[in-house]
Amino acid sequence: MKKRLRIVSVVTWGSFLLAQGLLAQGLLAQARAADSSAAVGSQSATNSKTPDRAAAYYHFTLAHMYEEQVANGRSELANKAIEEYRAAIDADPTSAYLTSGLAELYNKIGRIRDAVVEAQDLIKRNPNNLEARRLLGRIYLRSLGDMQAGGGSASVLKLAIEQYEQIVRLQPDSMDDHLLLGRLYRLNNDLQKAESEFKTAVKLQPDSEEAVTTLAYLYNELGDTARAAQVLSSVPNTARSAKLYSALGYTYEQQKQYKSAVEAYRHAIELDRDNLDAIRGLAQNLLNDGQTDAALEQYKVIADANPEDAQTYVRIAEIYRKQGKFDLALDHLKKAESMVQDSVEVPYNIAAIYQAQGRFDEAIPIMRDLLKKSEKPDGKYSNGEKSNRAVFLERLGSIYRDQGNNAAANETFREIIALGGDDNIERGYQQIIDTWREAKEWQKALDTAKEAVQKLPSPQLKMALALQQVDMGDADKALADVRAMLKGGPDSSSNSNSEDREVYITLAQMNARLRRFSDAAQALDKAEQLSTKTDDKEYVWFLRGSNFEREKRYAEAEVEFKKVLASDPEHASALNYLGYMLADQNMKLEEALGYIKRAVDLDPANGAYLDSLGWAYFRLGKFELAEDNLLKASQKINTDPTVQDHLGDLYQKTGRLKLAATHWERALTEWNRTVAAEVDPADPARVQKKLDSARMKLAKEEGAK
Repeated sequence: MKKRLRIVSVVTWGSFLLAQGLLAQGLLAQARAADSSAAVGSQSATNSKTPDRAAAYYHFTLAHMYEEQVANGRSELANKAIEEYRAAIDADPTSAYLTSGLAELYNKIGRIRDAVVEAQDLIKRNPNNLEARRLLGRIYLRSLGDMQAGGGSASVLKLAIEQYEQIVRLQPDSMDDHLLLGRLYRLNNDLQKAESEFKTAVKLQPDSEEAVTTLAYLYNELGDTARAAQVLSSVPNTARSAKLYSALGYTYEQQKQYKSAVEAYRHAIELDRDNLDAIRGLAQNLLNDGQTDAALEQYKVIADANPEDAQTYVRIAEIYRKQGKFDLALDHLKKAESMVQDSVEVPYNIAAIYQAQGRFDEAIPIMRDLLKKSEKPDGKYSNGEKSNRAVFLERLGSIYRDQGNNAAANETFREIIALGGDDNIERGYQQIIDTWREAKEWQKALDTAKEAVQKLPSPQLKMALALQQVDMGDADKALADVRAMLKGGPDSSSNSNSEDREVYITLAQMNARLRRFSDAAQALDKAEQLSTKTDDKEYVWFLRGSNFEREKRYAEAEVEFKKVLASDPEHASALNYLGYMLADQNMKLEEALGYIKRAVDLDPANGAYLDSLGWAYFRLGKFELAEDNLLKASQKINTDPTVQDHLGDLYQKTGRLKLAATHWERALTEWNRTVAAEVDPADPARVQKKLDSARMKLAKEEGAK
C-alpha cells in the first residue's frame, strides 16, 4: 500500500510540474529528434534490453528539474540530477540525447573528466554526433584557457583542433566554426591552415567584420600588410564599422602610412565616439606622424574618460620625455606608478628619464631594485625572464657608462653574457666593445671582440671582430674573413640567400671606414637587392647617404636621406644627418634647422643631435642658442672632437679667443686619440691652422701689454 501511494504522489507531482511549464513538450521533441538521428550509429553499441522510454523521460524530467535548481544556486542538488540522468540512461541506453545531457551537466558543475568520458563515449557510438563534438570542443577550449598561463597546453590544443576539424566537416557552412578553427591553428603556429580557415569564413560571410578583420590581422602578423589592406578595403565604405576602420588604421600603421592610419582611426571614432581603443590608435599614429601636440590631446581625452588607465599616463610621459619636458614626464609616470605598484615598465621609464637628466645616482638604485625583484636564488630563469633581466642589465650598464664608470658598466654587461643564450652573449659583448670604443680604448675593444668570438663564433661576433681589425690596421685579412662568410660565395651574383644581406652591410661599413667608397657602394647595392623589409631598405639608403656625404657628394647624399624620410618621416638619424650636412655646408639653413629640431624632439638627450642644433644656430648667427646647445652636447659627449671644434669656432666668433684656443686644443687631443677610420684627415689640419692663428694673435696681445 505504501508503495502504491508513493507512485501516485510522484505522478501527481509530475502533473504539477507539467502544468507549471517545466516539463515542456519541446524538450521531449528535441530528445526524440536527437535520439532518432543517433540511432543508426549507436544501436549496435548498446545492450539488448528493450528501451523503456516512458521511464527514461520521467527520470529525464526530474534530472532537468534538479539541473535548473543547480543553475539557480542549489549546488547540493547536482548529485540528484546526476542520479536521475543515470536512471534515465539505464531505462533507455540507446538515447544519445540523455548521455549528452549528462555530459553537459558534468561540464557545468566542473567535473570535466566525467564530462569528457561521457562525450567520448557518445562519439565512439556515433562519430557524426555533432553536439557531442561541440561539447568536447568547448571543454578543451576552456581547459586550454585555464592551462595557457601555466604552460603544458600543447596536447589540449591538439585535442581541440581535432574536434573542430570534425565539427567543420559535419557542418561546413558555419562561419563561426571556421573562425574558431583558424584561431586554433594560429595558436598552433600552423599559419597556412589558419589562413585557409579565415578565408573560408570570409567566403561564407563576405560582410562579416569579424571574419574580414581576423584575416587581415593574420596577414599583418605575417608581415603581408598589402594583402591585409586589400582584404579590409574590399568592404565598401558604406558597410565599414568602427572595428573595421580600426583594423585598417592598424594596417596602415604597420605600413608606416601614418597619415592614412590617422584618417582611418578618425573614421572609427566618428562611428563610435566612446571607442577608447580607436582613440589610442589615433593618438599613437599622430605621434608616429610627428604631430606630437595633437597626439598629446588625444591621450588627455583617454585620461579624462578613464582616469585609472595607467598605460595612458605612461604614453603621455613618453611624449613629454620626447619634448624634453622631463619633469612633466616624471609627474605622469608617478601617477601611473601609484596605480600599478607591481609595474616593471613604469620604474624602468623613470630610470631612463633620470639617466637623460644626468641623475645617475637616482637611476641606478631603481634598476638595481628591478634586478633584485626579478632575481632567482637558483639562477634558473625562463627565456622570458632572461630577456627581461638582459634589458634591465643593459639599461643599468648604459647608466654606468654615461656616468663614466666603465668598470661597473662592463661588469654589468658581463652579467648579460652569463645569462647564456646566443642573443645575450652577442648583446653583452657588443655593449662591452661599444664601451671601450667610446672610451677610445681601441686595443681593449679589439681584445674583447677576440674573446667574444672564442666564446661564441657566431657570424655577428665575427663581423664585430672584423670591424675592430679594420680600425686597428689589419684590413685585408678582416675583409677576406667577412667575404668568406657569404653563403652564395664572394663573387656570386645570386640574391637568393637573404642571410648574406648582413654580410654585405658589414663589408660596406668596413670599406667606408677604409675610404674605399666604390667597394662600399657595390656592397650596398648587393644588400639592397637582398632587402625585403622597409626598415632594411631604409638602412641601406641611410648608409649610402652617409657614404656620399663623406665623399662630399652632397646632392646625392641629400637624395638618399630624403628617400629615408619619405619612407619614415620620424627617422631621427636621417633627420639629424641631413640637417647637419646642410648646415655644415651653409646651405638651406632654415630647412636644415627644421630637420635637426625634429631629430632633437625625437631624442632630446642625444649629444650628437644637440651638437647639430647648436651648429645650425651658429650658422644662422644665433650665438646664444648655439652656445646653449653646444654646451649641452659637450656635457653628453665631451670626448667628441667635433663638438670641441664647434665650441672653438663659437668662442672665436663671439670674441673669446682664449676659450676658442682651449677648445681647439681639446679637439686636436681627441682626434689624436681616435683611430684613423673615424677621422677625416682634413679636419685636424684645419683645426691646427685655426689654433696656430689664435696662438699668434694671443701672443701679440700679450706682447702689446
